[in-house]
Amino acid sequence: MVGSMTNSQGGPSLPQERRLVTAIPGPKSTELLARKQAAVPPGIGTTLPVFVTQAGGGVLVDADGNSLIDFGAGIAVTNVGNAAPRVVERVSRQVADFTHTCFMVTPYESYVAVCEQLNALTPGDHEKRTFLVNSGAEAVENAVKVARHATGRQAVVVFDHGYHGRTLLTMTLTAKNMPYKHGFGPFAPEVYRVPLAYPFRWPSGPENCAAEAAAQAIDAINKQIGAENVAAVVIEPIAGEGGFIEPAKGFMPRIAEFCRENGIVFIADEVQTGFARTGDLFACEDEGIVPDIICTAKGIAGGLPLAAVTGRAEILDKVHVGGLGGTYGGNPLACEAALAVLETIESDGLVERARHIGGIMLPRLRAMAERNEAIGDVRGRGAMIAIELVRPGTTEPDPAAAAAVAKRCHAEGLLVLTAGTYGNVLRFLPPLVIPDHLLEEGLTILEKALATV
Repeated sequence: MVGSMTNSQGGPSLPQERRLVTAIPGPKSTELLARKQAAVPPGIGTTLPVFVTQAGGGVLVDADGNSLIDFGAGIAVTNVGNAAPRVVERVSRQVADFTHTCFMVTPYESYVAVCEQLNALTPGDHEKRTFLVNSGAEAVENAVKVARHATGRQAVVVFDHGYHGRTLLTMTLTAKNMPYKHGFGPFAPEVYRVPLAYPFRWPSGPENCAAEAAAQAIDAINKQIGAENVAAVVIEPIAGEGGFIEPAKGFMPRIAEFCRENGIVFIADEVQTGFARTGDLFACEDEGIVPDIICTAKGIAGGLPLAAVTGRAEILDKVHVGGLGGTYGGNPLACEAALAVLETIESDGLVERARHIGGIMLPRLRAMAERNEAIGDVRGRGAMIAIELVRPGTTEPDPAAAAAVAKRCHAEGLLVLTAGTYGNVLRFLPPLVIPDHLLEEGLTILEKALATV
């Protein structure tokens, strides 16, 4: 597929090509960046200071007319592509009808329809309930709130390298200090952290990782907290900001089993992994895990702010009337966008498309790792893939190398993101509608950038 990309509904779209007409960033973006610095606090960082005017397929077009290859998808938000035709159509129709009533005041059908679909699509055939909020952090916070109410317990267990948000509670749940927690304390009480099965960095080797990490985590819970005091265990099926760490196979099923044995609510944070990103509709499906509560956001609504908490009816139904909600939660525009996203994933085969993307990216990245000792690990599933950079011949993290490679990619018109507890991971999250030729071109740019490190 080359040149202009057509979509399944025949609408117009951007030429699917990398095109550099100025330096990155160009003069118009540089001028806008100065305005940003004068108006916005520096705490709102910027990965690549190009100001976008259009986006679609696998490209971002900036104010200077540069067309960049997008390996970020708004941090796994625009899985179905930017300005996806079905999203545009449904949102445009809705915005002309009404933009807000507050579902808790006068409800509307689209909210109910989103909840019905999530109840049907998320793992497990048990009876479920769903409610809608605005962000991933809000979803996780509400899931913990529900678990505490349903169990009458207070303690919450999370894992090394986890990221769950920036609110007081979710910032506490998050592992990494800088930049997410530094200087923002005191933190929420009754949050406990245990080891994650991180195969690349497990001391006795990846073959021992799952069993040993699960045993250590369960032992810490029993000794330091008491399983009978734990309301919830919260885990990302693939740790996102922590570096796209896929826990060793067998680790999550053992943790889920421990939760079932002890009446603990097992909460899957699928904010970054959900909606076809990993080659399954939800990442939990890879090992057949059925969470008690699943939190979704990011890819749910094609770029509009929406998140969801879906869980067992017997858990969610315990919360009293008025105990859940929020003014903007399940805004009608976002609900229409979510219905369009779910339709697009199904109609356009985007679960399979994510697997196809992984089938292109992973072999090339592994071949790069064979030739470049700076790549310590290649990992991921579907279109959620990462490489971890180290000092050659060691497992010592090399965040400077990751930053240098990202900078070189940006200069060549490829948007990549960094991540990781140690800041040494390059993560790749292309839109699932990116054409193959842009994937290949982006990987070639990445390979050249790695060769300079």
